Amino acid sequence: MFVFWAHNFLDPSSEAITALQSDGQVTVIAETGLVIFESTSGSSSTAFIFYPGGRIDYRSYAPLLRQIAAHGYLVILTPMPLNLAFFNVNVAESALAMYPEIKHWVIGGHSLGGVAAARYASNHPVIDGIVFWASYPADNALKDKDIRVLSIYGSQDGLTTNKEIEASHTLLPTDTIFVQVKGGNHSQFGSYGLQSGDGQATMPPEQQWTQIIDATVKLLDIISNKQ
Repeated sequence: MFVFWAHNFLDPSSEAITALQSDGQVTVIAETGLVIFESTSGSSSTAFIFYPGGRIDYRSYAPLLRQIAAHGYLVILTPMPLNLAFFNVNVAESALAMYPEIKHWVIGGHSLGGVAAARYASNHPVIDGIVFWASYPADNALKDKDIRVLSIYGSQDGLTTNKEIEASHTLLPTDTIFVQVKGGNHSQFGSYGLQSGDGQATMPPEQQWTQIIDATVKLLDIISNKQ
């Protein structure tokens, strides 16, 4: 029964599939169990590892992640067994091993992917920052860590509610940055359609993506000492 439930996942949109193609701005490489987005403008000293949400096809995040890479950052998307990040919390190790030259590592994830990313970050001081997309940690293990934290959430999210985000303040460092996307919902943190139980967004996906991307890139800039 569990395997059937886990395999009943949400498919990526056609736009998400197209975003996995290389172009003049971003090179996309799928190898060694990872999907890598590299800016064609040159190498970066900062990388962003991303864990997909539970029961969501990892490819659904390609439209957003490739745009983050287009800002000059190495972005690494991590497919998960049965589309559940908790089955491979330490997959980030593969990314770290592949790019020993990276100076600043940031990890993040959507929904349950963010919970798993937080677990990894809390046990690995090499991680300089964490980005929650409609997510929050399961405990307060990050609260006293020397780590930059960004929490982005939608005002119309029916799955990771604003009340839950408010409660997560006590689990995170006092300088955590919280960004609310007014009119945004849970499903539009990716490109896979409307998730059951989610609220209706009052903006098109592309508009929500822009705000998510801008906030994420701003944190990457800060960690890269660009700001």
